[in-house]
Amino acid sequence: MLLIHAVIAIIIYLFRPAATFYSLAAIGYFLFIVIQSQNRNNEALMAAAYIAGAEVFWRMTGGLIFYETGKYAVILFLLIGLFFKGTSSKAVPFWTYLLILIPGIVIGSMTIGYDTNFRKAIAFNLSGPVCLGVSALYCYYKKIKRSDFEKVLVMLLLPLLSQMLYLYIYTPSLQEGIISLSGNYAATGGYGPNQISTVFGLGAFILVSRLFTVKDKVINIIDLILLGMIGYRAIVTFSRGGVFTAIICVVLFIIFFYYKQDIKSQGKINTKILIVTSSFIIIWLISSIQTFGLIGNRYTNRDAAGQLKDDITTGRVELIVTELHAFYKHPVLGIGVGKGFEYRQENLGIEIATHNEISRLLSEHGLLGIFALSILIFVPLVFWFKFKNNYYFLAFVAFWFMTINHSAMRIALPAFIYGLALLYIVDEKKNPVHRKRLAGQ
Repeated sequence: MLLIHAVIAIIIYLFRPAATFYSLAAIGYFLFIVIQSQNRNNEALMAAAYIAGAEVFWRMTGGLIFYETGKYAVILFLLIGLFFKGTSSKAVPFWTYLLILIPGIVIGSMTIGYDTNFRKAIAFNLSGPVCLGVSALYCYYKKIKRSDFEKVLVMLLLPLLSQMLYLYIYTPSLQEGIISLSGNYAATGGYGPNQISTVFGLGAFILVSRLFTVKDKVINIIDLILLGMIGYRAIVTFSRGGVFTAIICVVLFIIFFYYKQDIKSQGKINTKILIVTSSFIIIWLISSIQTFGLIGNRYTNRDAAGQLKDDITTGRVELIVTELHAFYKHPVLGIGVGKGFEYRQENLGIEIATHNEISRLLSEHGLLGIFALSILIFVPLVFWFKFKNNYYFLAFVAFWFMTINHSAMRIALPAFIYGLALLYIVDEKKNPVHRKRLAGQ
């Protein structure tokens, strides 16, 4: 599968329109598999994982017919999965969350200006939150075998590796003159460094987690090499959000995984922690050399001349303040879905989409946004304290929360990852199937 995805990267580099064929073929293939299998082994979840992982690659290579196709496809596959398997009766909070989004649409229809395309504004701002709600409905309290869960992560990882290899072919080396300290488009194929940093950061985290969960030395070596490659590409985007998020996810995963092991296993884990730490240091040193030391300036919030910048958030605080101001002025039902873009234009004089999903929820949905946010935070925590059987829970929730704070929900990945945190993972080894004895035995 790794070789196949390497070939895909090469073909798309040589013939860019192949990206459209790739996206349509993948969606068509998974539709056939999910419907044929009737989602017996969570094929719908695997399909959604693959598309969530491929979305940014398809966007940057022009492989999507509509910009939001990735989110729509993730929603479609999970809805098909729900049709065959249903959802838990305990998922009422997430049905409530989806209903909470409706009043904001009504308010938006009354407040958005005539010059704004209402359908596009709603799709851009609500496709992510709806994707999250559907992911949560599918995953909440759903039992999944650990082996199937690992397949889901592999399906998510494969298109990320294709994207990484594509960028190595597209930009084999960096030149000092084309490096930008605000986001290095030269290293990201001309596409948004923020989104690429986010997806590569998640890819790096999955590869690190596999070093601990997959007990095969050959596979571990391959994963370690891929970690170095994808980690480097994440860093040289010069977009810090995805890298910081990945580090936090790795730390949270290792802490909980270590805590759940016996003393003998912890000794082996110590060695792997040392290997991972050494790998991170080597990746950083190579990145620093390849960027002529400028990456150090970026992460210490300095400009190319080494002078300390005043704003470490690159203008995001100003956007959040504007959205909080909108919430203050319209606290009950908010200003309406899609109105935030116009509100910033009216108050700041700039045309820019939100970077923070939390402040967007407050400004566009008012008090209902606070209620929705409370559901998204506290329902998973209650689930976690009850079971604590998902090594990835803390890391996945952290990925969702950190990502929506620096990149909103422009891509399907944070919404989908939030859902994965709610799965009830069954370890076949620890939970063997006991068969009844036959009569006479």
